[in-house]
Amino acid sequence: MILNERIRAREVRLIDADGEQVGVMSKNDALRRASDEGLDLVLISPNAKPPVARVMDYGKYRFEQQKKLKESRKKSKTISVKEIRLSPTIEGNDFETKLKHVRKFLTKENAKVRVSIRFRGRAITHKELGQQVLEKMAEATSDIANVTSKPKMEGRSMFLMLAPKSDKDKNKK
Repeated sequence: MILNERIRAREVRLIDADGEQVGVMSKNDALRRASDEGLDLVLISPNAKPPVARVMDYGKYRFEQQKKLKESRKKSKTISVKEIRLSPTIEGNDFETKLKHVRKFLTKENAKVRVSIRFRGRAITHKELGQQVLEKMAEATSDIANVTSKPKMEGRSMFLMLAPKSDKDKNKK
């Protein structure tokens, strides 16, 4: 935001501290009016014809904006995404071990799991094997997790996103 002497326009449409529109006046008159009230002249809409300026306490305005930003950060949830890598030819015991890890991650608060299968060499010709492994994982975790994105290819890997079921989903069953 541009304020006080940094405003280059000759004329501005002035809005006073109460939000009332005063009208079009020269920049110097607007600056004088703002300094008489002990406030700043802030350019709000520089592209308008003539530019719109407002008389306000800029320090207080910035403080309130920072306070709102802090509040919004406090209310936001951070979601951690863990990744489990599998092979299209994974054996039963290895699959069970990976399944235990996925279940442990999903029980944590605000956690999602990305299950991915990396195709190496000629394995890419058998994408259906990877799809079957991912569907098996989704089915094995269906009691505690929802599939947020279906299995899809991205480069040489295929992945699936799992998110914990909400309390509403658990109560339905």
